[in-house]
Amino acid sequence: MISAIIFDCDGVLVESEVLAHEVETKVLGDIGLHYDRREFKTRFMGMSDTAFWEALEKDAQERLGRSIKDEIRGPMHDMMRAAVRERLTEVAGAKAAIASVTHPKAVASSSTKQGLEIKLKMVGHWDHFAPYIYSAEHVVHAKPAPDLFLHAAQELSVPPSECLVIEDSVNGVKAALAANMRVWGFLGGGHMDDDMGKLLLAAGAERLVKDWPEATKLFAEL
Repeated sequence: MISAIIFDCDGVLVESEVLAHEVETKVLGDIGLHYDRREFKTRFMGMSDTAFWEALEKDAQERLGRSIKDEIRGPMHDMMRAAVRERLTEVAGAKAAIASVTHPKAVASSSTKQGLEIKLKMVGHWDHFAPYIYSAEHVVHAKPAPDLFLHAAQELSVPPSECLVIEDSVNGVKAALAANMRVWGFLGGGHMDDDMGKLLLAAGAERLVKDWPEATKLFAEL
């Protein structure tokens, strides 16, 4: 039985992952830290900002022999803020799908509180979820730990086993399973491809959902 639906945000509700990957790989490449596109998406999507910065710093020390945090934080922040302001959209069909959900619902994202508010309000999603909007800052351990999803379930007053999670990242799928929740892998974001779908299934996603129109039909069957 499903009593609540918990949504990731970046790449699921808003088209921010495409922008983030563009900005992050550009800044990192400019200082000599290069990543395979597939590796970058698989490894870093769904991470909290703190975990992301720590992983990049570790890679830089190992591969470049120096610290890079002072080089990249400012440019990444400024470029991403500009990209969001100028180009952020909802993932196609998200608003209609959210509006169709009759179950209690929440957002549980690795973004910051401020980042979530900016992005969700920009595309008109905020009022569909508030006050049930939670970031990595609400818990000690972010995804792939289960803490954030468990926090959302507690706030919704729904047992974890009765929650369905919509995720686009391996880290998010692992977190949902660790929380004893069902999880669907979402492929509707502009950054997703067949390879990412295979990785979500391998991580334990129950099924793949190609876009929001398909999700809307599936929600009606819950």
